[in-house]
Amino acid sequence: MVKSGVKKKMVEWDFLLEITEDLSKIGRKHRDAPRFNEVEPFKYYFTGEGKIKYEELDEYDGKFTRREILSRYLLVSVVLDQGPDMIGVRELLKRVTTALYRQEIRIFHRPVDFFKEIGISIDEILSKHDSIKRLRAEDWARENKSSPSKYNLFFAQSMRGMISTKQVLDYAIHRWGVPLCVPLLIEKDLMSCGKISSQPLVDYIESHFSAEKMARQLKNHERYGLGSAIGDKACHLFAKMYVSVLKLVKYRRNDNGWTGFSYEVPFDSNAGRVLFRTGFLLEIASLEDYEKWEVIQKKRGKGGLNYIRVTNIRGKKTTKIPSTSRFFSDYVRVVKNYLKMGQPRTIKIQRIPNLLIYELTKYGHDYSVADFDDGLMYVGTNYCFNHSDPKCKDCPLNKLCKGYNEKENLITDYRT
Repeated sequence: MVKSGVKKKMVEWDFLLEITEDLSKIGRKHRDAPRFNEVEPFKYYFTGEGKIKYEELDEYDGKFTRREILSRYLLVSVVLDQGPDMIGVRELLKRVTTALYRQEIRIFHRPVDFFKEIGISIDEILSKHDSIKRLRAEDWARENKSSPSKYNLFFAQSMRGMISTKQVLDYAIHRWGVPLCVPLLIEKDLMSCGKISSQPLVDYIESHFSAEKMARQLKNHERYGLGSAIGDKACHLFAKMYVSVLKLVKYRRNDNGWTGFSYEVPFDSNAGRVLFRTGFLLEIASLEDYEKWEVIQKKRGKGGLNYIRVTNIRGKKTTKIPSTSRFFSDYVRVVKNYLKMGQPRTIKIQRIPNLLIYELTKYGHDYSVADFDDGLMYVGTNYCFNHSDPKCKDCPLNKLCKGYNEKENLITDYRT
């Protein structure tokens, strides 16, 4: 147990530090690493054990480096990961990519191929989706207390967030086509200036001062931003994978802006559910605050229960940690020197995990946001299920979880 050495006032810092440490330990042990080595066109980028051959990342594959090709694949992967079944969408991307490359439709070496052969691209997406549905629908339905017939990896943006769609053309162009267009457009822009790069996407990504700034520009850049094709969660998932999991960073290895806590947690429903049920979020702001911000939406969840919309946390300020706290100076240091987001005056909730991970470095730990997030993912997908019967007795967080030990309603009355 980590001791903060601070008397308890408004916030139980010991609790926050301990749960952050436990989640980071769990995440490091159960790393959520996408198996890109199983994608047939990239198999030579990896060792027989599935490890990236880092010493060969800058070797050419066609006219681009392996680092560039993997970065392009990663960008499409995180966009698709916004779908309802992470295992299924990753398998879909792998199978479609392999099938297209076998037909010399090399969509990551020549993104325009996806559009030139749109008929084949659509057909492969449909056929591979059908085969994955046959494999995954029963397990998915059992895990989510749903019906196998509702299994669908095609999704679109709506006013209420992501929704399933039957229009495969909309899905293919918006979810596959938009991220494929980013490196294509960058390459075209370079050519118009008489320039050539073997890694245009990598150069663009690492032109930003921090991984956090890069993550925001993935969505918001006027020319290269993906807009509604990507969510905040996916932008930060890209940063997590690029910096800490796949470790594709080339130029800024020794820069504070590209460390393991230089990007925010890619909050999703699993993260929100675990952090709320354990009591983590309630140490940072009150239930009334979350209701006011519509992070908690009363009686709008499954079965008329309360709905946790964790994405609404972004931009909200803690109401329980004053700027007079001794931790505020460390928060300022994290935001200015690592996230590179300027001089903060208040503490934003989504950045508190970065602060806590930074605090743990003072005790000799080297955890990253990726470790913390992978811990949330592991607990959320294996124990803290989004229904009335989670596996609390087996959960590795149950000794700390306030929903399990003190306030059962945090589990019974809320859904994501």
